[in-house]
Amino acid sequence: MDYTNYLLPGGLVLFVGLVGVYFAYLFNRLVRFGNAAEANLGQVRVALKKRLDMIEQLLGAVKGYVRHERELFESVAAMRAKIFEAGSQGLSDIDRESRSITGGIVAVAEAYPDLKASESVRKLMDAVVSVEDEIARHRYTYNNIVQELNTMVDTIPSNLVASSVGFDKREYLQFEEEVEARPDITGISEP
Repeated sequence: MDYTNYLLPGGLVLFVGLVGVYFAYLFNRLVRFGNAAEANLGQVRVALKKRLDMIEQLLGAVKGYVRHERELFESVAAMRAKIFEAGSQGLSDIDRESRSITGGIVAVAEAYPDLKASESVRKLMDAVVSVEDEIARHRYTYNNIVQELNTMVDTIPSNLVASSVGFDKREYLQFEEEVEARPDITGISEP
């Protein structure tokens, strides 16, 4: 029996099979990075919600000292309502607004020595620092994952897989430069 007639079709089937396996491998990597990015974005949302909770507690602690306190509570509530639906740009906006409110509370606390010396205010401000660190860690991890995913979407051969199954590039979490610095609350934390 002559097997040479089967070599070309067999080789072709083997080649197509290997291409299929490689396609599946690249697809699974894209899915893995996409899921990891989404999970990390969820962690950023949770950390931002924690920050909003801390701000609300701080507003309660400095109640009576802050002008426009009602508007600030409403602003925090509005941000909280948007946080789990927001994309990366929306989260950047929420971050900017919440940092602005935190900065205002810090200024009020510095202006009133009895408020500055309050144990509850100091503890809440320490909690804000902790949440800021958490947000920074999650944002860093998210941006690294997005970089890997976007690189796969841009480079051959994974871009062929990405375009054929509808994977698009993701946006980085980009908080504005002046906003990236953690609020300075050292004057409040010290007794």
